[in-house]
Amino acid sequence: MSATTATTGTDERLASVSRLTKILRRPELGALLGAVVIYVMFAAVDTTGNFATIAGTARWTDVAATVGIVAVPVAMLMIAGEFDLSSGVMIGTSGLLAGLLTTEYGLGMWPAIIITLAFAACIGLINGWLVMLTGLPSFIVTLAMFFSLRGINLGVTKALTDTVRVAGIDKVPGYESAQKIFATTFWSPFNFRISVIWWVVITVVATTILAKSRFGNWIYAVGGDANAARNTGVPVRRTKITLFVTTSMAAALVGIISLLRLKSMQAGQGVGEEFTFIIAAVVGGCLLTGGFGSAIGSTIGASIIGMAFIGIAYAGWNTDWSWLFLGVILFIAVLVNTYIGRRAQGARK
Repeated sequence: MSATTATTGTDERLASVSRLTKILRRPELGALLGAVVIYVMFAAVDTTGNFATIAGTARWTDVAATVGIVAVPVAMLMIAGEFDLSSGVMIGTSGLLAGLLTTEYGLGMWPAIIITLAFAACIGLINGWLVMLTGLPSFIVTLAMFFSLRGINLGVTKALTDTVRVAGIDKVPGYESAQKIFATTFWSPFNFRISVIWWVVITVVATTILAKSRFGNWIYAVGGDANAARNTGVPVRRTKITLFVTTSMAAALVGIISLLRLKSMQAGQGVGEEFTFIIAAVVGGCLLTGGFGSAIGSTIGASIIGMAFIGIAYAGWNTDWSWLFLGVILFIAVLVNTYIGRRAQGARK
């Protein structure tokens, strides 16, 4: 019996935890505080008077949605202790694939979308299978896939079209119906993008999985200690491969949305976005070591990125400084999350 137990007569492990401590232990707390500060700051420095309006919200949620759709599954993968550096280039790959299938091979838009999503699932399956088979860090495996897909995007597109882009998508049968599902707007005259709805739905589903399902428990378990999870019967291999597949398919969804919205796709589109997704997840409270984080946190992180990009433009600042701003946000977010985490661990009642 420990000294604490002998003195108080209560097992320390059974001691109740205060509501404040529970709040401090939420991974998204730091991101939420940061989002409030950033929103207030850009509302104050806005030179157009639009940032804090519904129209301004439609602008920054447009940016945040394309980040958040992928950032949420990226966060789940990071909670499981893995990374996917091919998620950004997969946006371009999926858009190009769907575009080439329709413009070069005569497929309708819907068959092309289904084939593209299936292709993305296969890429995610390969990523996960190679990580588990070789034991190499997912950073290396997915970086190799990143370069492979980037080369394929350029080489295949140029070979088939003599350019590095695919265009003329709006003339393909099924374009209009697909555009209504993936790339239209709603709530006139503010014109929110329908990608915002996709983002919200994915966040709700991911949050439910993490909080209320056995699979969610498996995700936290394999990220905390894969060997211990395996010894308790958790299917580590299946859990991680499934997360790689969902991450790749989420990136393909953004690629399809971009293709239908822009009516074209560049071979280099999406390259570099994988770091934006990771930033959103880390700002939202995910640890680089795995085992901690939330879908809501990554969504808040994506919101911060959206507010930063649009807020800087509305403030009249040079948009070349956007990435510096994101770097500072990332650094501060990690410091805040670390501080809050330590306070929560040291807190009692």
